[in-house]
Amino acid sequence: MSAALTAKDFATSQEVRWCPGCGDYAILKAVTKTLAEVGAKPAETAFISGIGCAARFPYYVETYGFHGIHGRAPAIATGLKLANPELDVWVVTGDGDSLSIGGNHLVHALRRNVGLKILLFNNEIYGLTKGQYSPTSRIGTRSPSSPGGSIDSPLSPGQLALGAGARFFARAIDTDKAGLCDVLKEAHAFDGTALAEIFQNCIVYNEDVFANFTDRKQAADTQLRLKHGEPMLFGPDSAKGIRFDAEAFSLEVIDAQANQEQVLRHDQTNKVLANLLVELESPVALGVIYKNPAESFEKSWHALNGNGLRRSGKVADALRATNTWTVT
Repeated sequence: MSAALTAKDFATSQEVRWCPGCGDYAILKAVTKTLAEVGAKPAETAFISGIGCAARFPYYVETYGFHGIHGRAPAIATGLKLANPELDVWVVTGDGDSLSIGGNHLVHALRRNVGLKILLFNNEIYGLTKGQYSPTSRIGTRSPSSPGGSIDSPLSPGQLALGAGARFFARAIDTDKAGLCDVLKEAHAFDGTALAEIFQNCIVYNEDVFANFTDRKQAADTQLRLKHGEPMLFGPDSAKGIRFDAEAFSLEVIDAQANQEQVLRHDQTNKVLANLLVELESPVALGVIYKNPAESFEKSWHALNGNGLRRSGKVADALRATNTWTVT
């Protein structure tokens, strides 16, 4: 029996080349730690990426990997999962890569429920191409492409995912190792598309954009850590809670100790609740927001295609077998 692998076994000899202090380093550490803890095997794991700072990930993980082109990682990963359903296929992407040029591919991977684990590094900016505003950048964001401040309305990854029919959506923070590892483990265990939005700090072009809720001094009051079946409590000594306001059809903060019976319990399978949670501005909902399993795309596909993707003949023969016309 071989010895269990450790996080170091998933680290490559490649020099990790992100800006010093970038949140990607923390995410990389959390991913390699998680891979070891869930018993992943390097030969049965693949990381697929597009373009951007996050897209360097396959170079830094001792597994199979593919560095694709801008926005196309979900399409490549879908083909890989169909060809070899036994592989653990992870997609690593940024908010620009996945929500702009790759938006169409992301939407269809989500609605199909392909067995992919998609890690969306959201820093609300284009980092690799020098700081242009991205689809998630807030109104007023100043950048080389918006010196007067962006006027675009930002896109919410959570709203997009749920609207596209995603079966799993979670959130985590780059430097919160415990919370991030919990989300990664849940995503790994999910049989279908698991989308995890990771709030990631870009120290060069958008530093501290999430400081209003990631700052550890304020975390108790600004973060709502969700656990399925447990009351939605936060704040020092869990003194605050979340209640459903039926008149406004929204969530509101209440004094949990004075209104214990009104505090909501988290239900991962409730899509209406999930939509309300992704819209909640303060506190920010973290953890698994929505999880409602269904048969994965690759299982349905292989059930209808007994031969899988095995080639039944020569490509040249298939081409010659088609009808052709000669035009004079």
